[in-house]
Amino acid sequence: MTTRAEIVIIGNEILSGKVADEHSAFLCREFRALGVDVRRVEIIPDEVDAIADAVRAAWERADLIVTTGGVGPTPDDVTIAGIARGLGRPVIRHPDLESLVRVLYGKQPLKAAERLAEVPEGATLISAPGLRVPVVVVEKLYIFPGVPETLRRKFHAIKSRFREAPFHLKRIYLAVGEEPIASALDDAVAKFPALLLGSYPVFDRQDYRVLLTLESKDLRYLTEAHAYLLARLPQGAVVRLDDGSPQPRSAWGEE
Repeated sequence: MTTRAEIVIIGNEILSGKVADEHSAFLCREFRALGVDVRRVEIIPDEVDAIADAVRAAWERADLIVTTGGVGPTPDDVTIAGIARGLGRPVIRHPDLESLVRVLYGKQPLKAAERLAEVPEGATLISAPGLRVPVVVVEKLYIFPGVPETLRRKFHAIKSRFREAPFHLKRIYLAVGEEPIASALDDAVAKFPALLLGSYPVFDRQDYRVLLTLESKDLRYLTEAHAYLLARLPQGAVVRLDDGSPQPRSAWGEE
């Protein structure tokens, strides 16, 4: 069974437009490549109750939860408190993180730095080569920082633990718009209900007008659906085919 993931992006700076959200695209792309199905991305403010509500709801729906942001030493960093409240757990100081804080900030660190050792009760730490500070995990919930470079470094260090059967992808580039192919798409979805089929019109390309993407974890199922759809598309509509490996950064085929 495919793991269903949810991502909770935490930060007033994102909601106010001061900082662009880089996390959603990165995490969705990485999880897809790992075979994980991201079902929801939510952006919420740096507020304990908002974080608690989001975590509590995600806990009921998802197999895997990732939060980003709000784990620093300043007053607006309330993610740990919000997660703890959402899960009904107290906030404690993890002894290993306390030791690490003393190594990083001295034997008598400032009180603000000591907050970096706080975790929801029951949290564990995941260390990996190249990580100065481990990733904090509460069962199926992974807590990442909000700084994009740090988040990416931490994610890449532990991403192998998320890997499962991959999604297989095929692309069909078409010289016609969506109207002439709509009935063929309806037929394909009816025949192959588990197929993940997407249709994306483009308006700034000379070589094609619509990109179709077909995805499934079952390669045989995908191959059969692909052949079925190709046989029903208008004659001369197909510009080129692509088996989807490697996957580009954009579904629209941009570099």
